[in-house]
Amino acid sequence: MKLQRKNRLRATALGALAVSGALVLTACGSDDNAKDSGDGDKTAAASSIKCDDAKGQVLAAGSSAQKNAMDLWVKNFQQACAGVEINYQPIGSGGGITKFTQGQVAFAGSDSALKPEEVTASEEVCKGGKGINLPMVGGPVAIGFNVPGVDSLILDGPTLAQIFDSKIKKWDDKAIAELNPDAKLPSTAIQAFHRSDESGTTQNLNKYLKAAAPADWKYDDSSKSWEAKGGQAASGSSGVASSVKDTEGAIGYFELSYATASNLTTVKVDTGAGAPVEATTENASKAIAAAKIKGTGNDLALELDYATKAEGAYPIILVTYEIACDKGNKAETLPSVKAFLNYTVSEEGQKVLSEAGYAPLPTEIAAKVREIVPTLS
Repeated sequence: MKLQRKNRLRATALGALAVSGALVLTACGSDDNAKDSGDGDKTAAASSIKCDDAKGQVLAAGSSAQKNAMDLWVKNFQQACAGVEINYQPIGSGGGITKFTQGQVAFAGSDSALKPEEVTASEEVCKGGKGINLPMVGGPVAIGFNVPGVDSLILDGPTLAQIFDSKIKKWDDKAIAELNPDAKLPSTAIQAFHRSDESGTTQNLNKYLKAAAPADWKYDDSSKSWEAKGGQAASGSSGVASSVKDTEGAIGYFELSYATASNLTTVKVDTGAGAPVEATTENASKAIAAAKIKGTGNDLALELDYATKAEGAYPIILVTYEIACDKGNKAETLPSVKAFLNYTVSEEGQKVLSEAGYAPLPTEIAAKVREIVPTLS
């Protein structure tokens, strides 16, 4: 709980800093690393953001999982680079990929890598090239709950699978009680919430449940759509988090930043390691660091280990990709896309992630992305 309070305080402090201007970055090309505040003090505003030839409006859409990170990145980038507007719509990974393959956006955000058929579709838009997956932000998929009188909860793969498949219906079910012998579990009915839209967050939860509870989770783990029986649907991570907060007996899944923003307590996951693992950026980073690159060439699609039993590694994780053409990007938006992605994957861009409930990319993977972004054409 101390760590959760710490995360909440950090998220609140971050919002206050953004409002006060403490995170305001210097204009591109400026040599002045300080800005006068209203009381005459100097506020540090050093920035390594390179605007290059960025200008005009860039349309992008996709993952709502990265919305809070994207909000920070866009704010910082636009403050540094006058005359640029990054317009990102958090409509879900599936919607973002559709807009990208239809040529409606310059890049898309997705919590899962492009499928082969989506790569093929992208070739119609990326003239002479194709869409590639560029990992940009990681983090835990937190399982938030609202059970009055219960401020700590441990669940494992099989119990989570049965809860989300409407097989476990009451909070005092024997399976939950065995994992939480000291908790005073009520007989309240479980209200399980899932995403109504196509979502990479849903797909990553699917992958975890399939890996951790294959006997209990029989659904397609490649699907971005919710296929389990029963439950209630809400749009986007924000919708699920809001529903859990407002509903007694509720449980749902969303990125950690949404849990902290909604003041929701999250489940500790029993992975079979020495101790249950809390959903924190540090614990997610331990799991993401073990990821392997399965893409070829400039495609950096990752293979994650959802069944990890490593000590302190939180298993329900996702990595959000920014999807762009390796070749054939629109000339009018290419400079801005490259400048923006150069910033988001930079040390400066990655540093703000942990303060917002996300996990920065492992050093080796970030380095590869930094090599590829400048080659986009």
